[in-house]
Amino acid sequence: MTKKEIPKEYDHKKEVIWQKKWQDKNTHKFIGDGTRPRYVIDTPPPYPTGSIHMGHVLNWSYIDMVARYKRLRGYDVLFPQGWDCHGLPTEVKVEETHNIKKNDVSRLEFRDMCVDLTKTNIKLMKNQMKTMGFSQDWSMEYITMTPEYMKRTQYSFLKMYEEGLIYQGIHPVNWCPRCETAIAFAEVEYNSNKTYLNYVKFRALAETDDGYGVVKTDKDDKNSSNMEGGVLIATTRPELMSACVGVVVNPKDERYSDILGKKVEVPLSGQAVEVIADEEVDPNFGTGAVMVCTFGDKTDVTWVNKHNLDIIEPIDPQGKMTKSAGRYEGMDLKECKLQTIDDLKSEGCLIKQEEVDQNVGQCWRCKTPIEILVKKQWFVAVNKLVDDIKEASSDIKWNPKHMESRLLNWVDSMEWDWCISRQRIFATPIPVWYCKECGKVHVAQLHEIPIDPTQKSPTIIDSKKQEKPYICECGSSNFRGEEDVLDTWMDSSISPLSIAGWPKEDYSEKFPADLRPQGHDIIRTWAFYTILRTKALTGLKPFEEIEINGMVFGEDGYKMSKSRGNVIAPDDVIIKYGADALRIWASNSVPGSDVPFDWNDIKYGYKFLRKFWNAFRFISIHIFNDKNDSEKKTDDEINRTVFNDFNLKNSGNLTEILNNHLQPLDKWIISKLNNIVNLASESFESYNFATVINSTQSFVWHDFCDDYIEAVKYRLYSKETDEKAINSKYAAKYTLKTIIETVLKLLNPITPHFADEVYSYFSNETLYWALDKTLDNKIESIENTDWPKVNNDLIDLKAEEEGFKAVNLIAEIRRFKSNSKLPLNTPLSEVNIYFKNEQLFKSLEKFKDDIKGTLKINNLNFKTGKLEIIEKVVEITPAMDKIGPEFKGEAGKILKYLNSISIEKIDNILSNNGKIDIEGNIITNEHLNMKKEVVGSSGKKVEILNPENSDLLIEIYR
Repeated sequence: MTKKEIPKEYDHKKEVIWQKKWQDKNTHKFIGDGTRPRYVIDTPPPYPTGSIHMGHVLNWSYIDMVARYKRLRGYDVLFPQGWDCHGLPTEVKVEETHNIKKNDVSRLEFRDMCVDLTKTNIKLMKNQMKTMGFSQDWSMEYITMTPEYMKRTQYSFLKMYEEGLIYQGIHPVNWCPRCETAIAFAEVEYNSNKTYLNYVKFRALAETDDGYGVVKTDKDDKNSSNMEGGVLIATTRPELMSACVGVVVNPKDERYSDILGKKVEVPLSGQAVEVIADEEVDPNFGTGAVMVCTFGDKTDVTWVNKHNLDIIEPIDPQGKMTKSAGRYEGMDLKECKLQTIDDLKSEGCLIKQEEVDQNVGQCWRCKTPIEILVKKQWFVAVNKLVDDIKEASSDIKWNPKHMESRLLNWVDSMEWDWCISRQRIFATPIPVWYCKECGKVHVAQLHEIPIDPTQKSPTIIDSKKQEKPYICECGSSNFRGEEDVLDTWMDSSISPLSIAGWPKEDYSEKFPADLRPQGHDIIRTWAFYTILRTKALTGLKPFEEIEINGMVFGEDGYKMSKSRGNVIAPDDVIIKYGADALRIWASNSVPGSDVPFDWNDIKYGYKFLRKFWNAFRFISIHIFNDKNDSEKKTDDEINRTVFNDFNLKNSGNLTEILNNHLQPLDKWIISKLNNIVNLASESFESYNFATVINSTQSFVWHDFCDDYIEAVKYRLYSKETDEKAINSKYAAKYTLKTIIETVLKLLNPITPHFADEVYSYFSNETLYWALDKTLDNKIESIENTDWPKVNNDLIDLKAEEEGFKAVNLIAEIRRFKSNSKLPLNTPLSEVNIYFKNEQLFKSLEKFKDDIKGTLKINNLNFKTGKLEIIEKVVEITPAMDKIGPEFKGEAGKILKYLNSISIEKIDNILSNNGKIDIEGNIITNEHLNMKKEVVGSSGKKVEILNPENSDLLIEIYR
């Protein structure tokens, strides 16, 4: 092969060719026949929005690097891809697209619209994933909206229901008025803002024959803040006055000792409520007296349950005030709040307002502030499983380890059970019916699932194994299907079970999964729910390891978001620089940490690939058989080198041959290469991808391209025919080929397109030499090779140390040439290197041929002892700017004298006397321009290099 046959520039647009080849050849298919150890990845199922973002790129690049690395290590890798389809955003998009509301059409028709949109979005995202070179086994794809997957989700519901881990109850729940559905605590985000703390006067009530009456005092004026016989409360939610069911104070707060157990009147709504003692009240916040309403926050729920208080429901599911709110019925919450404050002022009950910071819970989807409403919902009994979750977590390897604390902190903070029912349509139906006569709950049987209970009535299998309608115990056959649906996390939380084929008996062959990769933002949801569910369903942990990635930040330092306008679309990068350059950016990060996007990182990665490509292109003309020049290659030269059988199988003497015949610089870089393989292997195992790419780039760019290739060019082009020269040439060729092939394997998990593109030339061409004729040289992909093995016998730290000194010495003289404006291939007539210690002399003496050949030095000498040099004056001219003004008319005499004697004599007189007396005119060095040059012991002009931190001096004769 000639260099001309390999394109001059690396073309990243050829990435699509490799993507198609991988798909056509099923290169990444999971076999599952047990002939290789299995490695199962519990891949995150993203929400099908129709486009992947940089967060997806980061996470899936991590996953793909692990998958490709494990395949090279001999594993049968199951890298599936799932899609977490159900959810509110799809419903909202369907409503926008079709200009309808979900209740404008039948449930079935609306669901079909959601399915169609989801299928379209999945196709778009799937294609984008392929353009990134992600190596999923698409035959193992799963989609949560399919009947097959919904059957698993519903089966898990039935199983947990049977075991008492799922129940239905009437409880306060987090409610989103915008989405009109219950949400779990894990779906509540918190946002800080400013609000007002309102100080409101509650007047005391006295018990009378007719009930309670207001206690009047002389000081009780409606415009006074004096609360003798009453209480002053502080609240940020005055709109919930109508739902006030009590006032709590700390029992140790002496301000309220006289009113404890008594009743006060709630302003505006007028109900009588008791003043209750509770140690949880902070006496230093506000007035120390807190109104309990149903429900302002979680604390209200705790107090209501603790003190067995009444429940008043002032807010409906749409966020409007109910009949219980009295005069405010029909208002939205914001309107009600403003009107309540105005009314409190006019009634003289609002004493003052103070601005305070507030942490408001909001829906993670639509960012609407959540309310707490009392609803009949379905729940998972989380508190029964807390210990199981902690036990499983401790048995999982967390990467990084500190991320486990996020899960444990969340588990310890759980006060409410997981509300799993949602008031939506596009989700897995809850497989339950209610008898229309007696109201009894009937849960589906195994033969009925997957089932939509709103579309079909319950059945049973009779003794003849015939399916027939189910009859309730009360005798009724009329049922109402449950219209609520399951939280989408009920789908995705069984992903490792679904991948394994659960509940089939052989699911344990692929369960637990080996790896769960995910973002730190969903530890309290996906990680938490998955551990909970798999422990509940199988008693086992869901995966062996969990690897956590961070978020992607824009170039402005903020998390990428459309609202900030700092989003970079992956396609924009791929079109310009290719997927591999983007993958290099993703690899240069540490799991668990957030990652900034920087175009300069993309450009550097692309530049690196081009650098490596150019190096390979140069090397190819020396290691591939040149078809146009093959007749000129003599068998004699090849047969005369010990390197002609290096690739033979089971060559037991390989290491011995290498140690005996590799040149010092070959040993230096081969040792470094083995250490890089060691480091890359350890780093991939610990998901430290940044170490892999940084160490490999540094090795290729500097050690290989800048130092080694430049240092062996003279060996490759040598015309010498003696055995030493021939072995030296082929040792260099062996080393070049070994490094290229090895580095390609190290890079394959990170830059698979580039690695396969370069490697394809190895598989499609013939080498001059070292070819094992028994091997199939037509390997279609580097994916079908093995991870490089470390040869510890070739790791030589002394060789590395000495090689480092040698390449630094070469670099020093190359810099001299560059600074002197000399072409690097310019010969130097003589170079003498003076060593200050014997050890350095011996270390570098073995590199003498490489130093001489690389730098094109005609005569290279290594010496010990002192460097003898002198400064020689080669030119003297009068400094007229000094002589003229100082000597004026005498200047002519001075010039005449200086021109009459030699340069050597002038220098000698000045050296001995420090001055020259010319007819009474005293001349010193400052009156002359003197040009000097350094000369060596030979008397020739010499240039001296004194490298920093080095025990040597370099004497150069051009």
